Amino acid sequence: DPEYMAQFDGHINYWNSFGVGMVRKINSSKVPDCYPAQTSDCIDKFSERADVFICMVSPPNSKGYVNMGPCNFFSSEVIKKGRASGKQRLTIAEVNDQVPIIYGDNWLHISNFDCFIEHSSPMPIVKRGEPTETDKIIGNYVLELINDRDNIQMGIGGISEAVVSGLEGKHDLGVITEMFPAGLPQLVEKGIITNKYKPFHQGVTIATFCMGDQEMYDFISENPSCEIYPSSYTNNPFFIAQHPNMVAINSALMVDLSGQIASEGIGHNQISGTGGQLDFMIGSFFSPGGKGITLINSARMKNGILSSAIVPELPPGTPVTVPRVYAQYVVTEYGIADLKNKSRRERANALIEIAHPDIRGELRAAMRKNFYPQSPLKAVPDEKGKRKAL
Repeated sequence: DPEYMAQFDGHINYWNSFGVGMVRKINSSKVPDCYPAQTSDCIDKFSERADVFICMVSPPNSKGYVNMGPCNFFSSEVIKKGRASGKQRLTIAEVNDQVPIIYGDNWLHISNFDCFIEHSSPMPIVKRGEPTETDKIIGNYVLELINDRDNIQMGIGGISEAVVSGLEGKHDLGVITEMFPAGLPQLVEKGIITNKYKPFHQGVTIATFCMGDQEMYDFISENPSCEIYPSSYTNNPFFIAQHPNMVAINSALMVDLSGQIASEGIGHNQISGTGGQLDFMIGSFFSPGGKGITLINSARMKNGILSSAIVPELPPGTPVTVPRVYAQYVVTEYGIADLKNKSRRERANALIEIAHPDIRGELRAAMRKNFYPQSPLKAVPDEKGKRKAL
C-alpha cells in the first residue's frame, strides 16, 4: 500500500528490485527507491545493505531446522552472509504453520535467527492467467521453437499460459527456472515434463520460488521431484549454460530496432526489475542449441493512439534489461524475428517485419535515417527491400 508505506519513509526505508502483481503498484508510485539487481546477484547486494532482515518460515522440525517454504530467492543466503559480515544486526523469522515444506537447499537452522514471531496465514493464491487471442497467437509461434528434450525456463502471464496449454505432444522436457511454471502438476502427470535428460538434477524440477494456486502448493509440498534452491544457484548463467537446448522464455515491454530489450519500465516509470530475465538470456545464449525468446505484443492502443512496442529508440531513462548482444528471438503476434548473428540493419529489418503493419512505414523511415549515411552517394532500401538512391 503506497500510502501506508509513505508514512514510514525515512524511518523504514523500502527498496525494491523486482515486481509482479500488486508490487507494481507501489513501484509506479515511486514511494520506494529502486535497487537495481538481477536475481543471480541479489544475494550479495541485499546482504550488504539490509541491517534488519525478516522472512517467513515453517515451524522448526525436531532437529531445529526451519523450511523457507515456496520462496528462497535470497533469504537463507542473505541471512548467512549478512550475519557472517556483521552487517545484519537483527534477523526475524515469521513462523507460519501453513508454509508448505519444499525440498532442496531450502533449510536454515534456528540459530541463525534472533527473534521468532508466530503468525498463521495461508499462502498467497495467484490465479492462473487467461490468455487473450493475441497471447494464443504468440504462444503458437513460441511452440514452434520448443522441441522434445529441451530444457525450459518460463515467466508468468497470459502468453506463458498459452505456451503451457500448447505443450501437448511435447515429450521429456526438463525445467530449470526461477519460478515453477504454471500447470506444472498437469505437465508432469502427462509426461510432458520428466527432467529425464537434464545433465543435473535428473528427474527433478528446480526453481527458486513458486507463486500459484492451492493445487500447485499441494503438488510441490514434500515432493522429491520438486526442489527449491537459492537464486545464486538456479540463476547462475554459467550453470544455466551447461544445460543443452536451454530455452528461456520471457516477456518485455519494448524492443528498439537494434535489439535492446526493456522489461522493467518505460522512461523513469519503474514498474518491475531485471529479475532473472538477463540471467537466463545469457545462459541460453551460451547453451549448446539454446534459445533466448522475448515475447511482446506488437502494439497497444492508449488514449486512442496506437503505440508500438518495437521502436526506433527507447525513451530517455528507460532501463535496458537485456543488452542487444544477448538478444535472439523476438516474437509478436505477427511472427518471429531471429536477431542472433545479425547486423544492426538486419535486425531492424527483421523486427519491422513482426511490428504492427500500421507502424512499419514509420519504423522503416527511422531505420533509413538512423542506420544509413545521409548521402546521395549511398543507396538505401525502399519499403519493398529494393535499393534506391537518396
